[in-house]
Amino acid sequence: MDTAKSLVDKKGASGPFHVNNGQSPRGLNGLVVVAANGTCSGSNAFGSSTAPSSSGAHEMHHLQRGEEECNGSPAKRCRLRRRSESVKRNRPPFPWFGMDIGGSLVKLVYFEPVDITAEEEQEEVENLKSIRRYLTSNVAYGKTGVRDVHLELRNLTMCGRTGNLHFIRFPTQAMPRFIQMGRDKNFSSLHTTLCATGGGAYKFENDFRTISDLELLKLDELDCLIRGLLFIDRVGFNGHPECYYFQNPSDPHSCVKKPCNLDNPFPMLLVNIGSGVSILAVYSENDYKRVTGTSLGGGTFLGLCCLLTGCETFEEALEMASKGDSTNVDKLVKDIYGGDYGRFGLQGSAVASSFGHMMSKEKRDSISKEDLARATLITITNNIGSIARMCAVNEKIERVVFVGNFLRINTLSTKLLAYAMDFWSKGQLRALFLEHEGYFGAVGALMELLKTSEDL
Repeated sequence: MDTAKSLVDKKGASGPFHVNNGQSPRGLNGLVVVAANGTCSGSNAFGSSTAPSSSGAHEMHHLQRGEEECNGSPAKRCRLRRRSESVKRNRPPFPWFGMDIGGSLVKLVYFEPVDITAEEEQEEVENLKSIRRYLTSNVAYGKTGVRDVHLELRNLTMCGRTGNLHFIRFPTQAMPRFIQMGRDKNFSSLHTTLCATGGGAYKFENDFRTISDLELLKLDELDCLIRGLLFIDRVGFNGHPECYYFQNPSDPHSCVKKPCNLDNPFPMLLVNIGSGVSILAVYSENDYKRVTGTSLGGGTFLGLCCLLTGCETFEEALEMASKGDSTNVDKLVKDIYGGDYGRFGLQGSAVASSFGHMMSKEKRDSISKEDLARATLITITNNIGSIARMCAVNEKIERVVFVGNFLRINTLSTKLLAYAMDFWSKGQLRALFLEHEGYFGAVGALMELLKTSEDL
């Protein structure tokens, strides 16, 4: 891994987001306040984004003296108190949400304040309390909604408030029920606009407006993805790094997961595996391009598994794949050559033809549903890894980061991607992964609600 300075140190960024969870935030020294128009702007010690003119030097001198004498406290405490009061006056009202409405899954992040004062609690309206209780007291919502408790970020400070960031997901097909719940809980009395990204922000826009009396602020999903990813990596995962890789990926017996820091991350190749796949070359937070993609992604894996095995859920498909043997389905190099193809370094165990054995009726009659699920997973993952490697070579980028909900609870694919990057690049490329996999778009949408400064 690179040992250069972190992104934040490099940019000198500051903002309203930091953690108080035992991990020192990297470079978040300043404060960004939410302005009255809903944006966040940098503020100096006097609550203005501009420096005082020379004609105000006399007044400045007296103001500085007043600060030094303020209740006998140092000037710094007075400045911090003024900033805190400014944030309190202008931050957006609760609840704070960010949504990413994808083709298969809806990802929702919710900031739960834990520093509510007695006065705030007394003034808090009942439906706001009801929403908070409902989201934080449950780990499941109906039959398909899930709060990923293990991903919760604790004691996170955003725009002057301390709280926990919760990560919730449910199938996109359940979106009508979610919209109806928003109406039943009278969400529009608290917010009239929700920040949302993903294709569903367009697809369901009219439903939100007509059923729940809510407007969606539609945000670009790739902008949100990158911004959310950089933010989560910067604040860390409850005192631990967000990023990890697999050491010794070519040896199944010694392959182990290792944490790492995504310091100085640019340039990076960002491979986002959702229903389909987008591959981005990212040169800075605001400078990136979509290199290519493929329609063969997580949605393909689940769709084919449903057809071939009769499974109903992603979890069920992965469980079946974990028990299967793909070599009963795929034709390998050794099935054609009798061993390795040494001239080009192709091992006999490499897949020569995905589902190649299925041309034989005898083979078809002998395989299990678990074999089919495993072969489907290997096929999709190998294709993604092959395309990602070619893009990295063409773009001359050595850092390849894989994200997306296809990788959720999917150790088979993460290890296979790590092996593919290492083997085919002869150790020059290392596959990197992130703990919060598919939630970065939703985090980016939440950040838009809080409207960070341009240099965060």
